[in-house]
Amino acid sequence: MIGAGRSSIRPARSDDAGFIARIVLAAQRGPLPRGWFDIALDRGEAECLAFVTRLAVARVRSWYHVAHFLIAEVDGVPAAALCAMPASGTVVAARAAIEEVAAETGMDADAIVARGGYARNCWVQGGEGDWLIEHVARQASHRSGGLVQDLIRRALADGKAAGYTQASISFLIGNDAAER
Repeated sequence: MIGAGRSSIRPARSDDAGFIARIVLAAQRGPLPRGWFDIALDRGEAECLAFVTRLAVARVRSWYHVAHFLIAEVDGVPAAALCAMPASGTVVAARAAIEEVAAETGMDADAIVARGGYARNCWVQGGEGDWLIEHVARQASHRSGGLVQDLIRRALADGKAAGYTQASISFLIGNDAAER
């Protein structure tokens, strides 16, 4: 039991794509008004959300895909989530997934990558042999209660069970809550 309701952690499903998209956008924004997709897509909220929702169920399984997410629910309702997966090949898969969804939606993948290129030199990821934890966020209504900590513990246990001895978790500099 966490917080005011009964909580559980489960793998994400394809019908969670919209929730996962909101989590990805929230994690990328952190305490800032705009994140990577806002800048790279150069579109409004609804279009960013729609694009990331498609990424969450794309043929290419990147770090935006539901297959790599764990969801914490409170009273059966999704409240927080994170992506946990092997770090190897993540950048290549992310680019391929973006290209797939861009082609489906008539967007220019090269322009998306070019606009998002600002982050290339300031993003540090662990090694290719690491277990990667990414896109960690929760709904504002669940700020306390330990959901994110429980998700991280579960993700680390899953990585250890898969044979990983090192994990990396990324967060935005200035996101003091995430750093704690």
